[in-house]
Amino acid sequence: MEYINLNLVPITLAAAVGLLIGLLHFLISRPGDRPGVDFLLLSAIAEFWIACILAGALIIAPPLDQPWVMAVATPVLLWIGLLVPALMVNLRFRGMPGHMAAADSLHWLFVLLSQALVMSAIGLTRPPGL
Repeated sequence: MEYINLNLVPITLAAAVGLLIGLLHFLISRPGDRPGVDFLLLSAIAEFWIACILAGALIIAPPLDQPWVMAVATPVLLWIGLLVPALMVNLRFRGMPGHMAAADSLHWLFVLLSQALVMSAIGLTRPPGL
């Protein structure tokens, strides 16, 4: 996990972008509600961890194409391969209508893409020996 220390600035900025997107999604989907401090703290930690995992995936992504192609393809693959199935099962199991589950899934796609683009624009440092 040395790559996290080497990329603390881009990861933190990407997490902040993800948190802002999440707050906008919260305010739009729940007008009139205000997120509590516990929600904000949990969201900030989660966004930071997601940015860490995404940074690792971007660092080890095979350089088969242009960096910006990988910056888009990597989050899309993580989204469709991991987040969409988990979200759809959990949200539909809880009785959330399909269109709301789809909206939450699209929110996470936007977060992942935004985080990847932020980190790619700033640049990520590969750990020595990788």
